[in-house]
Amino acid sequence: MEKRQANSFYQHFDESERPTVDYFVGLFNQFLFKNEPILTDFLNPREQYIFREIVGGYAQLYSFGGFSNAEKKRMLLCEWSEGYKPDEFNISLLEIAYPQKWSELTHSQILGVLTHLGIELDTFGDIINDENGNWQFFVKAELKDYFLEEIDRIGRTKVKLSELPLTKVLMQEDDSEEMTSVTISLRLDAVISAITNLSRSQVKKIIEAGEVKLNWHLVTQSNIIISVQDMLSIRHYGRYEIINLATTKKGKKRLEIKVWQAKKR
Repeated sequence: MEKRQANSFYQHFDESERPTVDYFVGLFNQFLFKNEPILTDFLNPREQYIFREIVGGYAQLYSFGGFSNAEKKRMLLCEWSEGYKPDEFNISLLEIAYPQKWSELTHSQILGVLTHLGIELDTFGDIINDENGNWQFFVKAELKDYFLEEIDRIGRTKVKLSELPLTKVLMQEDDSEEMTSVTISLRLDAVISAITNLSRSQVKKIIEAGEVKLNWHLVTQSNIIISVQDMLSIRHYGRYEIINLATTKKGKKRLEIKVWQAKKR
């Protein structure tokens, strides 16, 4: 099997994604050269898609993020086809103990602490909670001790982390809702304006302020065209997945959207 050439994939992805393509092509070529399984860091869904496109059908590629509905996952590139075992992904589940009677934690607080540890986003996976205020998150097993030692406070709240087996993951409920929105255009700014009721000038400001992501990538241009399966993330508003679109009799665009509202505004 011949080595992959990164430039042969550039045409299929956005120019801003070329470093990601380069990285995954390098991983695949390393797999060919060493003939050994390769385990990635935690990848977001867009990165998972790009890696799958690069690997194609030339090897087995499995993914796991700690539980069945995980968004961020580690991927295992290998030759065997008999499936995988969860422990092959080297994922640890950490639970956060804190005085729930007096304190409350949020996803953004926990994410803020993790990102300020001086580590990369790909070293940890999903941050999850349940309706009772319990919080857990997933990390690379090889770094679990670092998390356990470094995190003893989130915001003003004292916390204690402990490792749990993956079988003790919190039960997750789908808290998404569905909505329909009509817009005159599929341009990014027009779509955001329609679903948030912000003016186009306000939308331009939040895009320029770095508050909008499309398919997990920061966007800075308003004229990008939105399509089905695109995922929008808008700070302070939530996440929006385009699940269907149609044209009205008057030529406008009707969007069916799955919405995960931000917990706090």
